[in-house]
Amino acid sequence: MFIHKIDKEVSLKILESKDAKAIFKLTNHSRNYLREWLPWLDRTTKIEDTQAYIQHCLNGFSGNTSMTTVILYKGEIAGIAGYNQLNWANKTAYIGYWLGEEFQGRGVMTKVAKALTEYAFNELQLNKVEIRVAVKNKKSRGIPERLGYVNEGCLRQAEWLYDHYVDHIVYGMLAAEWKQEER
Repeated sequence: MFIHKIDKEVSLKILESKDAKAIFKLTNHSRNYLREWLPWLDRTTKIEDTQAYIQHCLNGFSGNTSMTTVILYKGEIAGIAGYNQLNWANKTAYIGYWLGEEFQGRGVMTKVAKALTEYAFNELQLNKVEIRVAVKNKKSRGIPERLGYVNEGCLRQAEWLYDHYVDHIVYGMLAAEWKQEER
């Protein structure tokens, strides 16, 4: 089992089938909060939906096309983060993440995004990492901005969110840029 310890409070662990109950419980507890920016909440209404999601993620991991982890905060599942897609032809990873409402405001996701960025460059030897965020999602936009990602532009109407489209900002970091910075 893959566990990546970030610091004394935060770790990443490869998603496992046995995590379904805890992830579904966290999703349910944070449903209204998460629904503002995540389009899949209405399709996740029972534990079987979470189990199917985990199986999809495990298939991506075994096929080397994605890597999804649970975020552990003080040993408790706090959210999900990882590479929604690994594009080996272009040596690019696309980071996605969400955090339960009660774990917000502690710097957890910034630590996680930094660790995933470092892992992509140092371990996977990728050239670029992207994070795409809804334009009006200020909290989520702060993460790549704090880490020095470059705002590469806006994708208009990039995502259907229940009853409307939202634009996305594409943030990018190149391996050479990451290595130049003192981190």
